[in-house]
Amino acid sequence: MWLRVTTELEMNLQVASPMLLLLRPHSDAHQWVASDRYRVTPDIHVAEYTDRHGNLCQRLMAPAGPFAVHVSADVRIRPEDIDVTDAPFVPVEQLPDEVLVYLLPSRFCEADRLGARAWEIVDGRRPGHEQVTAISRWIHEHIRYCPETDPAPISASEVLNRGSGVCRDLAHLGMALCRSLSIPARLTVGYVHGLEPMDLHAWFEAWVGGRWHTFDPTQAQPGNGRVRLAYGRDAADVPLYHLFGPPAIPTRMEVSVEPLTPAD
Repeated sequence: MWLRVTTELEMNLQVASPMLLLLRPHSDAHQWVASDRYRVTPDIHVAEYTDRHGNLCQRLMAPAGPFAVHVSADVRIRPEDIDVTDAPFVPVEQLPDEVLVYLLPSRFCEADRLGARAWEIVDGRRPGHEQVTAISRWIHEHIRYCPETDPAPISASEVLNRGSGVCRDLAHLGMALCRSLSIPARLTVGYVHGLEPMDLHAWFEAWVGGRWHTFDPTQAQPGNGRVRLAYGRDAADVPLYHLFGPPAIPTRMEVSVEPLTPAD
């Protein structure tokens, strides 16, 4: 499946400020980025580096006044098997070194506090994919998905107490519950074809059966049509932009996901 994904971001800065952006998708096991376009206005120098999670990050000095970013990419995505049921739990001692970091508690995923609740949710489920599926379904059924609520990130425990949250908050809860069972879980941010309302989206992936599998507590089924932008331990690792200066709220942000053929 081919998708064209686009983000347009505009803001006004009080003073010139250093900025980090995380808006450029890259090719990996899930997708191939055939072409992309990246433009900032005013036209200033942008440097790019790869962070420890493999994400492409852009670094720049944003000038005072109006500032805009336009990012567009044509991506071929690999279909995912959403009917997996037999991917087993991988013992910690057999996990790849680079996966171990996704077992640890983090700022928004207090895995060390949620073990009792996790074991209640997965009672009677086979270790591995069945347990993670049970966690994702429990969140979908018990935590209200409210995409228009406060955008500030909250922790997994806060989500549990509040009983509602945005997509990122539900993902934090799923990740924390998985990690409490010694199942690695990471936050994924990107685009989803057909999402309503359309916006950038967050879900989580869990390492079972020797690879990452997709889980999205905001939906009854995770579905296909996803373009990944970034991975991280939690929201602190994957801000779409980080401004080192007086805060600036976007005056405009538009996201689109359109199917296309390679000829387009």
